[in-house]
Amino acid sequence: IRDEESGYNKNLFCIPKHYEEDLERVFIPHGLILDRTERLARDIMQDMGSHHIVALCVLKGGYKFFADLLDHIKALNQNGDKSVPITVDFVRIKSQC
Repeated sequence: IRDEESGYNKNLFCIPKHYEEDLERVFIPHGLILDRTERLARDIMQDMGSHHIVALCVLKGGYKFFADLLDHIKALNQNGDKSVPITVDFVRIKSQC
């Protein structure tokens, strides 16, 4: 997103009431994020070929994206020509600030 990007008017989206006062504009619509997540899953499946996939989730913020990405990978695994084994693990990183 460029610095001069103004985003989308928040009135174009269904915003939960508890966020209405805190939100000014929407820069990346949820549908676009889902589309790019699905594209990333397709790229991963194509690049990995038939190799085993080890998926590592960094907790404290990455879980929702990780879950969505794995859902897309699993769907491709079930509906595709080949099935690739996937191992899932989680790590928690503590900041030393």
